[in-house]
This record gives sequence, structure tokens and C-alpha cells, in this order.
Amino acid sequence: MQVTLVQVIVKPNYVDAFIEASLQNSHASREEPGNLRFDVLQSADDPTVFLLYEAYETVEDATAHKGTDHYLLWRDTVAKMMAKPRQGVRYVGLNEG
Repeated sequence: MQVTLVQVIVKPNYVDAFIEASLQNSHASREEPGNLRFDVLQSADDPTVFLLYEAYETVEDATAHKGTDHYLLWRDTVAKMMAKPRQGVRYVGLNEG
């Protein structure tokens, strides 16, 4: 399992728009082949801090996600909303099932 955790810090005036765009991307991403999970998390302590939890069966499935129309739309839509560049860290999931 390929997991990517993406931290995004959003400008305060864009929080609602970021949530809307990210939830649309999340819903579409869950329909992709190989997608196991795609969650949008908002910090309980700071509403401008988000974590995207993306889990795919394989590295290839995760890579294919970056070429989808919904991802490209999300990327372009939220670019101006970010207070600083997003940071993604890849992990290998060890749990089965």
C-alpha cells in the first residue's frame, strides 16, 4: 500500500473554498482504480492547517492520481489559497486488509 500524507497550510480567507475544492477532489479520487482511502483532515487546533491522507494499492495507482482531471483542477484551484507550498511525505503501509 502506498500512502501519502500531504500537509497544506491555507490562507485564512480561503479556508471554506479550500475545503470545498478538496472534498470534491477527495470524492472523485475515491472512485479511482486502486484507491483505498482519501481523507481531508482539518486541524482541531488551527483551522488553516489541513492534512490529506491518500492511500492507494500501488505506487503506480498513486502516480496515476496526479494525472486525473479532478486532481489537476484541484491543484490549479487551490494554488493561490496556500500560505506556503504543500508538503507531501510518502509512506509504505504495513497493515493488510
